[in-house]
Order: sequence, then C-alpha cells, then structure tokens
Amino acid sequence: MKKSHPLRRVVLATAATVSGIVLLLTLKPDSDPDSQAAGAAQQGAAQAGAAAAATGTYTGDAVDTQYGPVQVRVTLAAGKITQADAVQAPKGGQSDQITANAVPKLNQAAVAAGSANIDTVSGATYTTEGYKKSLQSAIDKANAGASQGAGDAAPVTGVFTGDAADTEYGAIQVRITVKDNRITKSETVRQPKGGQSDQITGKAVPKLNKDVVAKQSVQIDTVSGATYTTEGYKKSLQSAIDKANAGAGAAQEAGGQASQSPEAGAQDPGAEQGGDGGSGAAQASGTFTGDAVQTDYGPVQVRITVAGGKITKSEAVQQPKGGQSDQITGNAIPKLNQAAVAAGSADIDAVSGATYTSGGYKESLQSALDQAGV
Repeated sequence: MKKSHPLRRVVLATAATVSGIVLLLTLKPDSDPDSQAAGAAQQGAAQAGAAAAATGTYTGDAVDTQYGPVQVRVTLAAGKITQADAVQAPKGGQSDQITANAVPKLNQAAVAAGSANIDTVSGATYTTEGYKKSLQSAIDKANAGASQGAGDAAPVTGVFTGDAADTEYGAIQVRITVKDNRITKSETVRQPKGGQSDQITGKAVPKLNKDVVAKQSVQIDTVSGATYTTEGYKKSLQSAIDKANAGAGAAQEAGGQASQSPEAGAQDPGAEQGGDGGSGAAQASGTFTGDAVQTDYGPVQVRITVAGGKITKSEAVQQPKGGQSDQITGNAIPKLNQAAVAAGSADIDAVSGATYTSGGYKESLQSALDQAGV
C-alpha cells in the first residue's frame, strides 16, 4: 500500500498527546552513525522552521522472504512509534506457529526501540529480517512525507469507503465519515451473510463500528467469536483511512478546498461547476459512474446524476442478464434506483429475492458517490 502523493497528509491516528488526528511532521531516523548525521541535518532544518515531529500511519513496502512476504505498518505520534503491526506475514503449515510467536514480539520491540534496530526472534530469522526491512521502509516514508511538508494542513472532512476485504465467510467493506480529522461514524457497506454469519455479524459489526469511533484508529479489539470478520473489517477500515490520507494530500495541493465541504471526500472537478460562485466549496453537480461490481450472476454498475450535492437520478448501466436474472433485475433495479434518490446515499435496503444484485448495486452506487464527494 504505497502512498504516492508527494505532499504531507493528515492521518487518522490515535495519540494521547494529540487532539484528534494531527498534521504530518518529521520522524527522527535510526541511531546508527549515518542516521545520526542525517538526524543532525534534520534537526538543523527543524530549527530553521522546517517541520516538527511526525504523526501519522505509514505502511512499509512488502518484503519477500523464503516463507512469504512480510509488511509492516507503524503509527507515530510526535515522532515516536506508538504502534507497529504486520499487515502481511508468512502463513500456512509451521509458518502459522512461527508467525504467531514472532510477530507480537517484533511489534513490541519496534515500539520499544523506536526504530528498525531490533533483535532477531529466535527461530524466526527470515520473518525478523523481512519485518525489519519493511519497518525501515515505513520509517523512511514517514521521513520523506514529513520533509516535504511545512505549515498547516487543512483538516480532513468527508466520507471514505475502504476496499472490500475477502474473508473465509464473505467480503466485508467499511465506510467511515470524517469531520475535522475525527471519525464520527463507521459502518459496513458489505459483510458476510447467510446462515450463522448473520448472527455473528449482527453481534460483531455494531461493536466494531463503536470501537472505531472510540479509538479513532484501526487498533480495535477483536470481537470474540468473530475473528475473521474483525480482521476483514480492520483491513477495509485501514483502506478507508488510507483514502482519507490521500484525500487530505489532494486537498492540501489544491489549497485545502476539499475540506471545506461537509462531505468532500473526493471532490470531482465537475463539482466546482455547480457552485454559486460564493465563498467555500461548491456543491457537487454532474454525472458520476461507479465501478463495475462483480456478483455471482454478473456485473452491476451504477451511474448517478447529482445537482447541488443531491442525487436526482440513479440508474444501472450494467446489470445481470439472461434467464431468471432478467426477471429479477427487472423487478429490483427500478426499486433500487428509486431508493437511491430517496435516501441520497448507498444506505438502502436490499430488494427481497435480489440479494446479490442489491449488494452489487449498493457497492457501485457508493463508488459513484465517492467520486462525487457526496
């Protein structure tokens, strides 16, 4: 998960010493001689008014090892590593046992050392080496991002939908609402369904949603009895946070315009054309086509027309066809179109007998809404 935007970002991260989610600044490097020299140079730059200590979440490059890739994500507050997690680690066979023993120790060591200068875990040499390389990559990204930013960044406000994360029992996808750098709402737009999954997600998802708002980060507790759902939720949540970071960078490059709209998560250029010319960001107006979403019976793709930030029309430009699908979509799509306009969002009910089509429709609709920044 490389963050390609060259400017600083506002990152959703929990920090006791930071109010909400704060500006990106600078991270101190490792304590080896070369790093000390670089650190001295950075300190001099900071004294000259460059940037203060880094705060944010950074994901290192995935590092291939003999037993599988390792990838590390770190959370920093005021230049200090407060959390380290492996988002990828070797799996399968004996690797599961080795990873389960080594990764928690490596995470703890990274926080304690504040650098990639950590000891190798006995019996996990390859995993440790991959971990250290990815950890250093994450630290380097924090340094690079901080060195390019100075001054104040506009606060993030918007709605951001993470990528769908596949689990053993079905996909889960999370959408967050952010206002002035704080997550005010977290919800699932997709989750495992059917059989026992309905009972598990019905119990777990509300707890996860609440925990996100309380902790303001992806560092949430696993719900007992819903391990797979929790892990998928956290992956999709991190993706949503990453998109918020990217949106913050884009807003900074554009002079912070996106943050001025209550839900300007990813403002489309066409959104400025519908404004009244007054102060602040204009409400989105235009036509936006969501991503095509594959379902068990064929793709679904939704196009919406927006005027003044409000959905005035919703239609399916792709839908399952052939056999019984024609009858199902013929009944479901008009109802979904009507519901989208009435709700003004993707938070609409599934049409009875058209669960897969409804799920695909809602996902594509949300994609279109994200493009419009509505």
